[in-house]
Amino acid sequence: MKKFRWQIIIILVTGIVMGLLLLSEQTGFRLVSPVPTSGGVYTEALIGSMQRLNPALDYYNSADRDVDRLIFSSLIKFDDKGLPKSDLAETWGISYDGLTYNFQLRENAKWHDGQTVTAEDVVFTVDLLRDPDSVLPDDIKEIWNTVQVTALSDNLVQFQLPEAFSPFMDYLDFGILPKHLLGGMTYAEIINSQFNLSPVGSGPYKFESLLVEEGKIQGVVLSSNSNYYLNTPYINDFVFRYYSDAQSAYSAYEEGTVQGISQVTTDILPQVLANSEIALYSAVEPKFSIILFNLNNSDVKFLQDENIRRALLMALDRRGMIDRILGGQGVIADVPVLPSNWAYYSSVSRVDQDVAAAESLLKEADYTLEQEGATVRSKDGEQLSFRMIHPNDAYHTQLAEAIQSDWKKIGVEVELVPVSYDALILDHLQPLTYEAALIDINYSRSPDPDPYPFWDQAQQTGGQNYSQWENRIVSQYLEEGRVLRETGERAKLYRNFQVVFSEELPALPLFYPVYNFAVDKSVQGIRLGSWYDTGDRFNNISEWYLLAQTSTE
Repeated sequence: MKKFRWQIIIILVTGIVMGLLLLSEQTGFRLVSPVPTSGGVYTEALIGSMQRLNPALDYYNSADRDVDRLIFSSLIKFDDKGLPKSDLAETWGISYDGLTYNFQLRENAKWHDGQTVTAEDVVFTVDLLRDPDSVLPDDIKEIWNTVQVTALSDNLVQFQLPEAFSPFMDYLDFGILPKHLLGGMTYAEIINSQFNLSPVGSGPYKFESLLVEEGKIQGVVLSSNSNYYLNTPYINDFVFRYYSDAQSAYSAYEEGTVQGISQVTTDILPQVLANSEIALYSAVEPKFSIILFNLNNSDVKFLQDENIRRALLMALDRRGMIDRILGGQGVIADVPVLPSNWAYYSSVSRVDQDVAAAESLLKEADYTLEQEGATVRSKDGEQLSFRMIHPNDAYHTQLAEAIQSDWKKIGVEVELVPVSYDALILDHLQPLTYEAALIDINYSRSPDPDPYPFWDQAQQTGGQNYSQWENRIVSQYLEEGRVLRETGERAKLYRNFQVVFSEELPALPLFYPVYNFAVDKSVQGIRLGSWYDTGDRFNNISEWYLLAQTSTE
């Protein structure tokens, strides 16, 4: 029967196509198809403002990083699964012991001023990244301070690590700067350099000018780099215009000022979805919300029972939270690995909402409503009651209240404690004084899934294993996974980790938020896979083109 139905579908589709062909012949209409052609101008509404167009200085400004993504090259980029792929480095090799990385630069790579890109430019850029005055976080500077970088020849650069560290590739997608223009300057001089307002890179687009209105920078004009070492972009000119919020950006689109919007937030999502002229592109953000439990806190020993934790997860209406709080822009999380990543294991069992099953688990653990009229379950006088800290912003407060409400329905009492971000980490997580915590784990700019920092038992003291999960077998998986070279072997270890995690539930994963951006349908060729920073929407920028139509006879 299934085969017969497929035949019907094929017949129907064939009939429709033949009908269209006959109609075109009889009426004189001609079918049209999009053809990539070079030329034109694309203007995007970029939410944010410009500070400095310099990849060594843009860590805390996503608007700058987006522009820099088009101007500057990096040794590698990452594909749809978060695996490294060549960019400025044509090939690379890693020694058997995982300590030495050699990268061969493309011989045809040129700076926008015509000079050749060399290995010395890479060494120079790394020296900036690890400069004591660098704006990078201390942990990134610490990594670079342990790595020896050497230019072996004009187009061969070597990185030597003190110990094997598989996630090292994450650190190699930094934008490379021209030594011949910035060499000899101090870090402070580079911060105040004119270079940051008229940068020279080696990427697919080169800087042309700033858009200045009433003495304020309102945008940046880029033009395609005809000497780009990969395919020259179809679109000739790429213009960014800055806007303070998504609503202003959408208004600019309606007025015809821009053709794209860098981020579609929930407040403009209904308008975008209702507009037939604009296409919405979506990807899972590199972060997820999760509820941590302090499994070593003697005040809440009941949280050490994995059946109690499973009941708490069963009680949560995660889909409802996504729909009500995120405007539907989220994906339920089962494990602390991004679903688009190469290490994600899709066959772990999902814990769906099942209030009756949650109540049964609590009863099996002898937690009941001991007295008539009681609203909180207890066992031998011990109530299922605990405190949950959460960031004190509106979004996390709304989410925490939804969690509190769901748990109340199964007889679990939760006191919500809103705190600042700094206090959450410094006063509660690090000293391990908390009982439960609603947090977000952010994997931005970290395509390697490396779960070690949050879940290895070695990180219980002085590390980020705030849940205090202690599983020797899991820790062995994670420790081996961050030193092996072969992705396939690492994937097996991380699969095992995810299976055990889903069984024991040391923490409760909630969901991954979704990032949206929108582009007018006259712009074609856009493909969006997994991404780890907002600029990753330009991963295939050379394939974008403005729609042109050609008749077919």
